[in-house]
Amino acid sequence: MVRTATAEVHDEIKQRILDGRYQAHDYIRENRIARELEVSRTPVREALRELVSEGWLEAIPHHGARVAAWTEKDAREVFELRLVLEPMAVRLASKRMDAQRLDRLDELATRMEALTDQIEGRPGVRNEIAHLNHVFHRELILASDNQRLASVLDSVVRTSVIRRNFGNYDATHLRRSMRHHREILQAVAAGSPEWAESVMRAHLLAAQALHVRFTDAPARPEASHH
Repeated sequence: MVRTATAEVHDEIKQRILDGRYQAHDYIRENRIARELEVSRTPVREALRELVSEGWLEAIPHHGARVAAWTEKDAREVFELRLVLEPMAVRLASKRMDAQRLDRLDELATRMEALTDQIEGRPGVRNEIAHLNHVFHRELILASDNQRLASVLDSVVRTSVIRRNFGNYDATHLRRSMRHHREILQAVAAGSPEWAESVMRAHLLAAQALHVRFTDAPARPEASHH
């Protein structure tokens, strides 16, 4: 029974991090969670230990566990992996895609485009777009029909989704992202793995430029005022 309770607590805390209810550096209190979820403290302690080992939380000596912050290094590592694996996944997907999944991807792309058109008036739609974007990428990856590739990417992308804010994206960036989605689907529909792969790479490089800002860029000299 303890293992089941631990799993439930683990999933609930992780979901709260994903939903933004727990923010970076928030402490997760054992007794409070036990009270809220109506379980003893043992499964809570186990779940916190697992979440620390998975990188969702960090253990601070004498203070407990808190939500891990998303650093530049994390972002860079995630994009390094995605840039290798996701173009590969979409290349495989374009050979193995079935009509039903392509229709679903088309529908997701359409919904994201509609939300992007509302971005100026409703800043809150960013979270909806982020969620649909995650589903879109996941469906594309699953279409590769390579279970190991899908599970590796799922763990990489899910962790990055902790910070799934599109805060760095203005309307121009979002529209470009939507055009990439649409072109990936056109490439897949045309049965062109190379085209699909190259658009996915461009899509990820554009996202990387927004998330990993000026990393390793040479220091800019102060502009002189003439």
